[in-house]
Amino acid sequence: MPRRRLLRVSLVTVAAVVVVALVAVMVTAVIVVRRPLPEVSGEKELTGLDADVVVTRDDRGVPTITATTSGDLFRAQGYVAAQDRFFEMDYRRHVTSGRLSELVGENEDALAADKVIRTFGWRRVAQQEWTLLQPATRDALQAYADGVNDYLDGRDPGAVAVEYSVLGLQVEVGAPQEWDPIDSLAWLKAMAWDLRGNYDAELERAASFSSIGDVARVEELFPTYPQDLNLPILTAANLPVTTAEQAASTSAVPLDLGSADLQEAMASASAALAAVPHLMGDGEGVGSNSWVVSGALTESGKPLLANDPHLGISAPGIWEQMGLRCDEVSAACPFDVSGFAFAGMPGVVIGHNGSLAWGLTNLGADVTDFVLERVDEDTTRLDEGSAPITERTEVIKVNGGDDVELTVRESVHGPLVSDVLDLVGVGTAPVPEGAPGRTFEVALAWTALQPGRTMDAVLAINVATSAADIQAAAALFDVPSQNIVFATTDGHIGYQAPGRIPIRANVPDSPVPSDGTWPRPGWDSRYDWQGFVDAAAMPRAFDPVEGVVVTANQAVTPAGVGPFLTEDWDYGYRAQRIRELLTAATANGKVDVADMARIQNDQHSPFADVLVPVLLTLDIDDSFDDDGQELLRTWDRVQSPDSAAAAYFAAVWVDVLSSAFADDLPDGYGPNGGSRWLEVVRRLLEEPASPWWDDKTTAGVVEGRDEVLTRAMVEARRQLTAQLGRDASEWRWGRVHTAAPEHPVLGGSSLPGVIRNLVNPDPVPVGGGSSIVDATAWDASSGSFGVTAAPSMRMVVDLGDLDASTWVTLTGASGHPASVHYADQLGPWSRGETFPWPFTGAATEADARDRLTLTP
Repeated sequence: MPRRRLLRVSLVTVAAVVVVALVAVMVTAVIVVRRPLPEVSGEKELTGLDADVVVTRDDRGVPTITATTSGDLFRAQGYVAAQDRFFEMDYRRHVTSGRLSELVGENEDALAADKVIRTFGWRRVAQQEWTLLQPATRDALQAYADGVNDYLDGRDPGAVAVEYSVLGLQVEVGAPQEWDPIDSLAWLKAMAWDLRGNYDAELERAASFSSIGDVARVEELFPTYPQDLNLPILTAANLPVTTAEQAASTSAVPLDLGSADLQEAMASASAALAAVPHLMGDGEGVGSNSWVVSGALTESGKPLLANDPHLGISAPGIWEQMGLRCDEVSAACPFDVSGFAFAGMPGVVIGHNGSLAWGLTNLGADVTDFVLERVDEDTTRLDEGSAPITERTEVIKVNGGDDVELTVRESVHGPLVSDVLDLVGVGTAPVPEGAPGRTFEVALAWTALQPGRTMDAVLAINVATSAADIQAAAALFDVPSQNIVFATTDGHIGYQAPGRIPIRANVPDSPVPSDGTWPRPGWDSRYDWQGFVDAAAMPRAFDPVEGVVVTANQAVTPAGVGPFLTEDWDYGYRAQRIRELLTAATANGKVDVADMARIQNDQHSPFADVLVPVLLTLDIDDSFDDDGQELLRTWDRVQSPDSAAAAYFAAVWVDVLSSAFADDLPDGYGPNGGSRWLEVVRRLLEEPASPWWDDKTTAGVVEGRDEVLTRAMVEARRQLTAQLGRDASEWRWGRVHTAAPEHPVLGGSSLPGVIRNLVNPDPVPVGGGSSIVDATAWDASSGSFGVTAAPSMRMVVDLGDLDASTWVTLTGASGHPASVHYADQLGPWSRGETFPWPFTGAATEADARDRLTLTP
């Protein structure tokens, strides 16, 4: 045989072997990825059931569970949650119990998170809550856990979730630990942490003072709520008859936060808290819209309720769509509810039953204080004496590594968070052996570190039928404090504020604000919390004469009315826009579900309303540089994904903030561009010569407003030219403003691309932005326009015809990357579309595609 032919045959043989090998690898990969997909039809035996339970799923894989007893219902809910999303549940419980290193192995970030969360003691508090709960709630939690464990029984990790197969390439992966009811309760602590209120603002004030050195100037960056411009939730027209008197806040000079020792402690505390993973979301964009409209203003003559919580974007998404139905609703089995649940917790968190619908937005009450402690070895100073520091030892197990021992210290005010981590480069360093420690440490006082009954409240709302039921449930809803709007099928609407809210004393002649806006001295007991606001005094409204209640994280009541909740609200631009749209819609006739959905997707920019009129008065001489400004002249001020002007305006906004403020602030505290910064700029536009406009990085030049705004327009034109091309008319907001859900464990940039592509859905272009009703937030200080928080779901409930309601979630019903339902709602969600939401037995039966019968 000629040599050339031998070579050709050899190459063909090698190629064939490679192809066969590749095919084998691909087939194996497909099998591994698809192996965890659950059975969703047929029959399965489930131990402990009293009778058959039917699980139907619609075209998007959303389950509806029908059972004859509450125990069977929650057992089946746990089973179905484990079918669809067990790895998500397992990841969450490892985070909330400070055991992330046990799951992912040796990793600095995981270990730091474990240390801080063990210091908080989230799981310890959850264990204390167990004994406070109603027996029926404990039964529900136990039944749910039993259902999860029924699913896990006999399955190896690779059959439960593909994530275990991937992790098994690096660390030892054993059979998942059984689910415990405390795992469900601990999740509430993570929820409370991400929705905790003003702790970021409190830290930012203290950090800003270190670089600005002037209290009055710092406070200019935290303006008062503009109630003359943006109405609070409860206006004079819909305030309840009785309210509690609000204590006036003090305005005073803070402690010497410029001292090196104190700043070192604050920097260490800030870095430690930044190590905590955010399971619900983080930053200015975390909030929500919710509103309810009286039947007097609707086409059906019955109320409409809309809700879209703005949370972090992840894959899978935060919510688990679910229907829970007792075959015959009775006192023994009272549940007939549908909505959005958390995988790992029984019941529905937001949704409706046959009589009442409810929505939630973050109230943002100030439920945390940073307490500065003067430390002397194992005590802290308190008034004329001292108070002990208690200690306990926590052992953190590290998969594939050595155990880590952690000494947790607590003052009388809470855990000491400034000495959790040995950090270098954040203003502190490990203390040498034998050397004296810092004079100051920082303790965290937080209402969620006291056991409460929020789980009782969740299940109570699931069966609520009236305003009285909501008020009773709200009295149990300790943390996180939420705005509740509700509507009933018999025509009522209302609002209720729940939450465990600290009462802060006014300290006469105080050198320190005692309203929770700044860190407070732990050595003076006059600053300690004086108890909590009585649930009966919390703001509420029932059938307001306006016929509308709008909550979007704005102030709850007019200044000085009701109990003191916080000084740090969202500044109300989303809320006011929703009010205006509802007023316009109802002035032109009655509204319906489609009208509510259109409002949810409104992308009008309040930033543009404030800034564009001034930008258009300025001259840009160069014909190339002024191309961006020309886009603004005909712009409708809508941040739509296909808008060139929207992209340009966003780039201008970033440069304005950077030039005016970033040079005055410490590293890590640059302007994020949210509603607070909109309010700051709105006021500064009236002061063209304000020192804030001066960019200190330009030596020898003192800029005013017009110089900064003109330069910002020129810089934005040049930046987008490099990023999107020379022709300004071809720019598109959606090209740079994308939503990219990321898997919390396997989705990061350090993982191989093949893994990331498996678990991370493709990014989608979106419109909207920060403080816009379609609240796809982005961080102006990050150098990216990418979405950081967004509507995690959208729902509209029609109380006149519950089957006419609509819903959508960010990604999909399944937590398995190989499932067709992993991200099948992401595209429709990005376009503002929703799906029919059947509720009645006949409607869900007609919509059923798969049917699984769980038998005893």
